[in-house]
Amino acid sequence: MGSPKGRFHFAIDRGGTFTDVFAQCPGGHVRVLKLLSEDPANYVDAPTEGIRRILEQEGGLLLPRDRPLDTSRIASIRMGTTVATNALLERRGERVALLVTRGFRDLLHVGTQAREDLFDLAVPMPEVLYEEVLEVDERVVLYRGEPGAGTPVKGCTGDLLEVQQPVDLAGLRGKLEGLLSRGIHSLAVVLMHSYTWAQHEQQVGALARELGFTHVSLSSEAMPMVRIVPRGHTACADAYLTPTIQRYVQGFCRGFQGQLKDVQVLFMRSDGGLAPMDSFSGSRAVLSGPAGGVVGYSATTYRVEGGQPVIGFDMGGTSTDVSRYAGEFEHVFEASTAGVTLQAPQLDINTVAAGGGSRLFFRSGLFVVGPESAGAHPGPACYRKGGPVTVTDANLVLGRLLPASFPCIFGPGENQPLSPEASQKALEAVATEVNSFLTNGPCPASPLSLEEVAMGFVRVANEAMCRPIRALTQARGHDPSAHVLACFGGAGGQHACAIARALGMDTVHIHRHSGLLSALGLALADVVHEAQEPCSLPYVPETFVQLDQRLRCLEEQCVDALQAQGFRRSQISTESFLHLRYQGTDCALMVSAHQHPPTARSPCAGDFGAAFVERYMREFGFIIPERPVVVDDVRVRGTGRSGLRLEDIPKAQTGPPRVDKMTQCYFEGGYQETPVYLLGELGYGHKLQGPCLIIDSNSTILVEPGCQAEVTETGDIRISVGAEAPSTVGAQLDPIQLSIFSHRFMSIAEQMGRILQRTAISTNIKERLDFSCALFGPDGGLVSNAPHIPVHLGAMQETVQFQIQHLGADLHPGDVLLSNHPSAGGSHLPDLTVITPVFWPGQTRPVFYVASRGHHADIGGITPGSMPPHSTTLQQEGAVFLSFKLVQGGVFQEEAVTEALRAPGKIPGCSGTRNLHDNLSDLRAQVAANQKGIQLVGELIGQYSLDVVQAYMGHIQANAELAVRDMLRAFGTSRQARGLPLEVSAEDHMDDGSPIRLHVQINLSQGSAVFDFSGTGPEVFGNLNAPRAITLSALIYCLRCLVGRDIPLNQGCLAPVRVVIPRGSILDPSPEAAVVGGNVLTSQRVVDVILGAFGACAASQGCMNNVTLGNAHMGYYETVAGGAGAGPCWHGRSGVHSHMTNTRITDPEILESRYPVILRRFELRLGSGGRGRFRGGDGVIRELLFREEALLSVLTERRAFQPYGLRGGEPGARGLNLLIRKDGRTVNLGGKTSVSVYPGDVFCLHTPGGGGYGDPEDPAPPPGSPPQPPAFPERGSVYEYRRAQEAV
Repeated sequence: MGSPKGRFHFAIDRGGTFTDVFAQCPGGHVRVLKLLSEDPANYVDAPTEGIRRILEQEGGLLLPRDRPLDTSRIASIRMGTTVATNALLERRGERVALLVTRGFRDLLHVGTQAREDLFDLAVPMPEVLYEEVLEVDERVVLYRGEPGAGTPVKGCTGDLLEVQQPVDLAGLRGKLEGLLSRGIHSLAVVLMHSYTWAQHEQQVGALARELGFTHVSLSSEAMPMVRIVPRGHTACADAYLTPTIQRYVQGFCRGFQGQLKDVQVLFMRSDGGLAPMDSFSGSRAVLSGPAGGVVGYSATTYRVEGGQPVIGFDMGGTSTDVSRYAGEFEHVFEASTAGVTLQAPQLDINTVAAGGGSRLFFRSGLFVVGPESAGAHPGPACYRKGGPVTVTDANLVLGRLLPASFPCIFGPGENQPLSPEASQKALEAVATEVNSFLTNGPCPASPLSLEEVAMGFVRVANEAMCRPIRALTQARGHDPSAHVLACFGGAGGQHACAIARALGMDTVHIHRHSGLLSALGLALADVVHEAQEPCSLPYVPETFVQLDQRLRCLEEQCVDALQAQGFRRSQISTESFLHLRYQGTDCALMVSAHQHPPTARSPCAGDFGAAFVERYMREFGFIIPERPVVVDDVRVRGTGRSGLRLEDIPKAQTGPPRVDKMTQCYFEGGYQETPVYLLGELGYGHKLQGPCLIIDSNSTILVEPGCQAEVTETGDIRISVGAEAPSTVGAQLDPIQLSIFSHRFMSIAEQMGRILQRTAISTNIKERLDFSCALFGPDGGLVSNAPHIPVHLGAMQETVQFQIQHLGADLHPGDVLLSNHPSAGGSHLPDLTVITPVFWPGQTRPVFYVASRGHHADIGGITPGSMPPHSTTLQQEGAVFLSFKLVQGGVFQEEAVTEALRAPGKIPGCSGTRNLHDNLSDLRAQVAANQKGIQLVGELIGQYSLDVVQAYMGHIQANAELAVRDMLRAFGTSRQARGLPLEVSAEDHMDDGSPIRLHVQINLSQGSAVFDFSGTGPEVFGNLNAPRAITLSALIYCLRCLVGRDIPLNQGCLAPVRVVIPRGSILDPSPEAAVVGGNVLTSQRVVDVILGAFGACAASQGCMNNVTLGNAHMGYYETVAGGAGAGPCWHGRSGVHSHMTNTRITDPEILESRYPVILRRFELRLGSGGRGRFRGGDGVIRELLFREEALLSVLTERRAFQPYGLRGGEPGARGLNLLIRKDGRTVNLGGKTSVSVYPGDVFCLHTPGGGGYGDPEDPAPPPGSPPQPPAFPERGSVYEYRRAQEAV
């Protein structure tokens, strides 16, 4: 890092716990410093204090803290900061008001309508950032040339729009003045379609600034991309965080003479580029801190390791971040942090665990690590502040951390060393639980030593962190074993060897400044300016000139902005991107053409089409050559090369490495003598055999047995990871191995899902992620299922077991089965299940089964989409497969399956499948996913043996069984203590009057129960019949909710339960009965009845509100949120999906751009939640105005019977389906109907509210919710994938 004569360059990473300072001093030598981010007794601001200390040490002069620092010797300051992240996490930003188009006041509250945690009945959701909402009277819609439409205006995308209502600035003025009088000075302005036509937002912004608002964020400027919900969240985050950042920057500047006027001050943005402090905004600052680490290893490890792809592993005290670099930064353009979805370029940094602060638990025979965190305060037990036992404590007990190498900054006075005694005491309490279970549990075993327990937790933590790393790499078609592991952060060095070994990596690279690599990354980073515009052009030769013009215009903006910062043109480079997708899909890829030079049939900026096809093939395994490609956005990234480069040369080797001391470290098999080396004394060429510890002032590196560390030419540590010493795992239950197998079984199902998503072609599977993959034992019992779609939870097990009984010995290697019939464990016909047996040498019968269930958009029947509202027989709902060999002897039976998919067309009034190509492609993808599962099962058996893997399959099922038995015993004991019987019952009704009755008998001694649905109404003449598998799925869902914590979801959940369902009832209908409504509606009522019997919470809306719209050239389907039920200590959430569904809703701007409708209103239905001490959540009101003739179908419930309240709480409001004809006539459509609609008609949907809990006259609870243990703020593409998968 070059340095002008006599001047300092500072790079500072202000983290959540520590602030790291990296300084290049005059002459080129480097100084580093680590200090607490918060230490108010000693200094006001950590970065300023770090600069003061280094200037003081280098200059030999005392610099008082109470005087501004002289800046004459400071050339530049670069900073990454968690100020924005912390303000978001802790909700300590600016007071903000949201200005939004009338009719959408609650749009950001509802968001996607999906809940964060499937199984938390309280439905905890992050609160919105704004304090007040003003609805703006204005409306812009896409122009369609209807009679009477006004003159169109042209948006920046090229789309034509119609201004239906100009903005009412006169009416808005008084409302804005009211906000100012209430002390709100920051605004977020979010108007429909402003991404392409921003004039209304600009007019509102000008008025607000004229009135004196200090900060106004226009969504069209914060991020001009289509989709109002994420764009609105981004504008709110900008308005909420930017004033906070500006205050911090101003306070920082006041610590220096002249307010740093003559010093270059740059801040790291979320995208990995530096920006001047006056343009550092809230929405681009959320990953400011961790982004520096990615830049750091990309500029060091990647270059040193010869361009081999790198996984970044940043494990600190409060979080663990994982990322990937293979020559270019991997960006995402929409991601959530602290519950706020930001639409802005950001590095794909996945926060996957709570770091060294992950808490340790022993639950129902399982070692559990996190997700709860000890945080920075009180921190781990060893911090001497009464904190819980954590991963850090386990490492300390094992001798892998040496208290003497840490500063004395712990304890109440922050002046004591780490306490091994506190760690030991805290871990002993957990070890007592473990050994009590081992000696008194179902499989008595020898007790474990304290060290064995600590080692077990470390191994489980490592496996938990490996799962998201596998997901991150395999999601994009990469093999994790082909990567180098770049390890940094204070805690990562203790786990690097084990994680690399588990992932099959052979090299770990640890930079000599790994403890503060984020600060080093800031020193090496470049200044970046980006420009982006929305677009809606097709990618065809006729538009290439226009695309080139737009890219050149954006390039000029970037160059001008960087030259204004002092960069010469020779220092500036630009890279152009197009955001491309296949027409009719939502899977857009931001592609650069820098490796694809222009051709005669491409834009002059490069062959973006070839780049798109190449990346699409790599990530998804296929392309769609016949499908047109659309440009969603054009983007240019301008980079100003800073010229700062590292010049600090490490010392050369002088003799053999000196052992500072010997210590005892615990590994598998016991304690081993372990030499300790000081990193500062090591030189180039030194080689160190494991086990050993390498220590510097900022981190501890553990080189495990069988590994070798060497010091590289640049002074870094490269560890060659050797094979793990073979260890024998027996079939007897070992709780540590049980926890590891739990992760391994889940990882198999997750990796199957990744393959299915990558190789499927349909929107339903590839983008909506409406599928599940699972592993089953030889008896067909569920072992692991991922991810969790509630309605699939128990159903696939029934399907596999039916095939085992049905086929008997007629099942051979190379066979793959297809089934969807309700009597064979199916849910509804569009859910096609593909099952593959896993054979093993020497075994005549399958040793496991793998299966994947995917929702196919159409398989024939009387209506497009195969979800008719009025079906009365199964044949009307599409193609039926009872037990069909999709693959026989290794040959895909394309002709036979095609015939079966077309067969419904032979039935009068029905059609065969309307999308055969997608059906066949997705079935092949399901076969491929199963094949991946077979490969992974084979690897597991090869590692451990068939007997051991099957034994642990049984152990993991027994673990789930134990958790459910514990819950049933606790419930029974609680009732007994209150003098209540061990029998509970409940009854509810479908809108046609069909009763759903349940009687539950608890056996306290066994922890078991009988769930008896006798008395439930008979099969109905309609499609509300629910196959038996649906009831079992609803039951597993409810049991998991009642347990209240993560447990393996498998066959064991149902082992303590006997389920009685009367044959011929609505819950076990005849094989010919129509069932499509049972899957989406009756399943919800079954949940209401089970939770009502247990008194867990009041009824939620109990409906999915299925709405279908279609005509000859388009089809659309949505389900709509309602109110959630209140519970014993929570209010019901408003505007959210509940229980057996979690489907995301289409963004309003996407809806209006793709379909002939205008969304006039989408807001909460205030007052529809039932009253109670805890009130039920409100439903929503959703109004669609039709612009074309179409057929509207609704399939809904709770239009007659209200969602019940509990313990004196009042019921929620019924739903209501209204059609308002163009002439003003209003018609109640009832719960289930199909009706023709015409231009000007309006469908008005009022969804049900949730029931209240407790007597409304009881004193209101205190504000706020009960404190929750802090969990790490999970984020990144792996998290977004799982959220999307669970939002189905």
